[in-house]
Amino acid sequence: MRLHQVQISMPRGAEAEARRFYGDALGMQETEKPPSLAGRGGCWFRAFEGDTVVAEIHLGVDDPFVPAKKAHPGLVCASVEELQQIAGRIEDAGFELSWAERDTFEGYVRFHARDGFGNRIEVMTATDHRS
Repeated sequence: MRLHQVQISMPRGAEAEARRFYGDALGMQETEKPPSLAGRGGCWFRAFEGDTVVAEIHLGVDDPFVPAKKAHPGLVCASVEELQQIAGRIEDAGFELSWAERDTFEGYVRFHARDGFGNRIEVMTATDHRS
């Protein structure tokens, strides 16, 4: 068994803000939703290693919308340099980012961010070459 995707809630009509965080700041690639689901709103993003999809996040409209304050996807980067580059893009775009728990998960360095809707996202990299 493997994980196919994680779905995160977003407010109706806020796709541009989702693209700004997940596409521009986080660096994921938007992928087209299937025609049978496109009318529901929201958008989907993927991360790749070469041609292989390694992470997929689906943002779906939730009415009423309530951000996930604790629940979150955890995304793994290849290196500390990549982690710092992503953190820089997130901060430069004006999104909330915290290193407060940087070294609290043994074997990893990490930060937590909030997308434009207040949902929590964790980004980490292994410090002992595991992932």
